[in-house]
Amino acid sequence: MTGLTNIIAFRPTPIAMSARAAVQRPLATVLIGGLVTSLLLTLLVLPGIYRWFAPGKHATEEGASACG
Repeated sequence: MTGLTNIIAFRPTPIAMSARAAVQRPLATVLIGGLVTSLLLTLLVLPGIYRWFAPGKHATEEGASACG
C-alpha cells in the first residue's frame, strides 16, 4: 500500500514541463521504476520462491497438525 501511494505521488513529476522538472525528471523516473519493481517482486516473485523451497507442506499446515 505504501509503495502504491508513492508511485501515485511521483507520477506527475516525470511529465512536468518546467525548468526545475528537467533536473527532477530522471530521478522520478528511476524512483517509480524501482518502486514498481520492488512491489512486483514482493507480491509475486517472493511468494513463489517460498513455495518452491517449501518442504511439501506450508508452515501453517505443519503447525496445525502438530497441535491437533
